[in-house]
Amino acid sequence: MRSFRCRVCDSELFFENSACVTCGSALGFSREERAIVPVDAEGRYVDASGLVWHRCRNRLLNGCTWLARFEGGQCSACDLTRTRPNDADTQGLAQLARAEAAKRHLVVELDARGFSTEGLAFDMLSSTSLWSEGVVIGHADGVVTIDVAETDDARRERIRAELGEPYRTMLGHLRHEVGHFVQYRLVTGGDLLERYRELFGDESADYQAEIDRHYAEGPPEGWEASYLSAYATMHPFEDFAETFAHYLHISDTCETAAEQGLVTVAPAAFGSFRDLVRGVWIPLAIALNQINRSMGKDDVYPFVIPEPVLDKLDFVARLAFAGSGDMQ
Repeated sequence: MRSFRCRVCDSELFFENSACVTCGSALGFSREERAIVPVDAEGRYVDASGLVWHRCRNRLLNGCTWLARFEGGQCSACDLTRTRPNDADTQGLAQLARAEAAKRHLVVELDARGFSTEGLAFDMLSSTSLWSEGVVIGHADGVVTIDVAETDDARRERIRAELGEPYRTMLGHLRHEVGHFVQYRLVTGGDLLERYRELFGDESADYQAEIDRHYAEGPPEGWEASYLSAYATMHPFEDFAETFAHYLHISDTCETAAEQGLVTVAPAAFGSFRDLVRGVWIPLAIALNQINRSMGKDDVYPFVIPEPVLDKLDFVARLAFAGSGDMQ
């Protein structure tokens, strides 16, 4: 995540700031400018072309700080959510706010890396709601379903431990499921399919049968030499989605580290994603893990990246350019 500065007093700002803590200016996030901008007392911002923007109507509902094109309207990030907890579900709405914050972070990442959100929608549901009939996190035909109940740290950690996962976050869920969407839009049936199959395997393998096999038998012996996680071994779809999620993990963290002066080489200076991983990410991840251990915390990045995964990450990174032609 890049650094932001207040346009009124030049103080440092953070992505979710709704007001500058130094000068008190009210703020909004402009997706078009990829910047935090000051708004007037009525929540309006006039851009360089003279267009008037308005604070999203969902600021009090889910904490959204983004700008909408019309007064009383909602922003383009909130437009992506087609289903949410109903107004009587106070617990679900509290969970929604944290999930939507993670989703806005994701949208900025996708924009910055050239991935279109056209055709993407989110069902933000809560498995702890009185109105819930069960929520399964997943993707189908452009719709990502998220269980906002997993914004509760204790609940999410319990599930992570039960499933034996090394990592589980709300942003991680979103990155993984959008990975399925990206494959659905850019890879399946396209010109890249042959190379995809060389790297990830035959996606036409029966998905349900592979799920059943995975949970009955576990990952294949020696999977660590070719995959990022045991979950990635389940099916080529899951291998791709895991790889895409890690592409965003790595890209975003390296960019943030550069913005904060923790690394001296700009990520954009590397000719390939493989080189960025080797030159910046691996030493940075080791350092961050050691810092967390010094604080008695778990590793920030509890993964090892084997050589075949570098090829997969390179493939995903190049998709940004393949899909930039239909960027909204």
